Amino acid sequence: LMISAHLESGHYFNPHAQRIIESKNSGTKIAVMDIRLSNTASRADHWMATYPGTEAAVLLAMAKIILDEGLYNDAYLRNWINWAAWLEADHPKTEISFENFILKLKEEYAEYTPEFAEQESGVTAQAVVDVARQIGRAGSRFSSINWRSASSGNLGGWQIARCLQFLNVLTGSLGTKGGSLPSSWNKYSPKMPNPPPPQKYWNELHFPKEYPLAHFEMSFLLPHFLKEGRGKIDVYFTRVFNPVWTFPDGFSWIEALRDTEKIGLHAALTPTWNETAYFADYVLPMGHASERHDIISYETHAGKWIAFRQPVLREVARRNGKEVKYTYETNPGEVWEEDEFWIELSWRIDPDGSLGIRDYFISPYRPGEKMTVDEYYQYIFERVPGLPETAEKEGLTPLDYMRRFGAFEMEKEVLELHNKVLTEQQLSGSSVDEKSGLVTKDGKTIGVIVEGEARTGFESPSRKQEFFSQTMVDWKWPEHRLPGYIKSHIHTDGIESEKGEFPLVPTFRLPTLIHSRSGNAKWLAEISNRNPLWMHTSDADRLGFKNDDLLRVNTEIGYFIVKVWVTESMRPGVVACSHHIGRWRRPQDPVANRWATNSVEILEIESGKWKMNVLDGIQATEGEDSDLSRIFWRDGGVHQNITHAVHPDPISGMHCWHQKVRLEKAHPGDRHGDL
Repeated sequence: LMISAHLESGHYFNPHAQRIIESKNSGTKIAVMDIRLSNTASRADHWMATYPGTEAAVLLAMAKIILDEGLYNDAYLRNWINWAAWLEADHPKTEISFENFILKLKEEYAEYTPEFAEQESGVTAQAVVDVARQIGRAGSRFSSINWRSASSGNLGGWQIARCLQFLNVLTGSLGTKGGSLPSSWNKYSPKMPNPPPPQKYWNELHFPKEYPLAHFEMSFLLPHFLKEGRGKIDVYFTRVFNPVWTFPDGFSWIEALRDTEKIGLHAALTPTWNETAYFADYVLPMGHASERHDIISYETHAGKWIAFRQPVLREVARRNGKEVKYTYETNPGEVWEEDEFWIELSWRIDPDGSLGIRDYFISPYRPGEKMTVDEYYQYIFERVPGLPETAEKEGLTPLDYMRRFGAFEMEKEVLELHNKVLTEQQLSGSSVDEKSGLVTKDGKTIGVIVEGEARTGFESPSRKQEFFSQTMVDWKWPEHRLPGYIKSHIHTDGIESEKGEFPLVPTFRLPTLIHSRSGNAKWLAEISNRNPLWMHTSDADRLGFKNDDLLRVNTEIGYFIVKVWVTESMRPGVVACSHHIGRWRRPQDPVANRWATNSVEILEIESGKWKMNVLDGIQATEGEDSDLSRIFWRDGGVHQNITHAVHPDPISGMHCWHQKVRLEKAHPGDRHGDL
């Protein structure tokens, strides 16, 4: 079950697509929740075009069917969810037994009928029943994925991810072969030299007090906090980060970046020109993948592996016997290698060590001397489990092994880690809480008693799957203590369709582009270079719109002008506009990314009120690359995100990307791409 167009646009999860389709060819059934008939949905056995934000209602209806029809994994639920804690908290007069838990669980979700799911989502009740039964029959071989999509688009989207996890828990398919794995199981976290101590407090410009449970920094609110006078940034680095274009309300970012009372100095580290770099004091060219070092470890499959990126020309020089001190000596354009940049910058800031900064960049092999980039990775690879032994068999050091082979597999399969029995050495000096079964040692929880043995469990307070969240209760959100359904901010209750109002989904990705990072990739821009507004035929007929009509899309804080694409490959009642496209540059900005950027004029009409007009679209031209003369497309798309208001979820802190918009035909003088 995929809540996304994961097969085509999961970016670095492309290996999933191959494995999923190979599995489908062997009989696996696929269900996809997507408002578009995407490439992923077109390969599905069940295309479930849910109304945005209602996915949790559908998932809970599936959970009800699995419970009512006895398709749940009895043993897994007994052992691996904190059902006793829920009964004790919510049903204190009920005897604490697993049988009573199942009875109360059925009562808890009785309202989530297939008919209710159909009413909320538009997906037929029969489709909900059919998919739920297939999930139940799959048992421990049920796999699911939520790739941003619904969870990042909606108010309460975190509950959508939680309800999807609930299905894995009910079927006992978490951590199993054929099931879903916690992503951290498959990723290796390297051991670094000279690690700094943990921070003693959060930076409240990124982790504001109003959002105590946000577990990622809320940087999309940064300019607003600066405007409120919550602080000033002396030096601000944006690293491969383009908030002016990517984040909502980008004009607030422009206002903050140009105001030295808010941000003293802004340095943009980027491999290509971008809209944020135009407003930087320093633009520091960063190397692409083939010009820098990096360590990679992704959750691509059931194994665990680590890979090594390295600057190609530096490695060529080394193999040819040339001594290279800094990578920029070999990189085209003398581009700094990023690791070396931070090491060097830290030593320049703290030349005598009195600030304590350069202590973290001292060689682990030459006390008191500056660490080199080779020593940094030497230290890391010497501590990768199994790598030193494998390298020795090849007659190589761990670093030279990774230079030569590029990747190392630590484990072929990482399954059932929660079931792993703790060793005698791990248990030495530990104690067990009789009520919860938690095993603690040196003040830390290391496991839980299950079926009479101390097992690793999951990384949660109870070391089990937390169906019941005491954390939500403690932080005064008791209504969300269980997997539940939160009506989105773009729910139909607040949409007046007769007035031309729609929910806008602005987050779907294209298989050919990556966020705003691929604007300089000419062959990709040739394939994908426009982002029209997707609209179902019935909606276009009702409103009198035809293909390529110019529309004004009114948002909470502004509007943008876009062409409409009328298609049957879209859910009625919803519109969508893809990410990536709508890049721009002003006449005074460097001439770059000409494959993808419109030339625009930005007008500050009054304080806090801005307008952007397209001067010229993408054009063929003469230049250092002869392919510039072969550009045949003119449409540079529209920058929609800059017209979006910020929508922080009060619990998760996630920006809720979906927008309530009102559509009308473009006004006289409106030009495609204007905003």
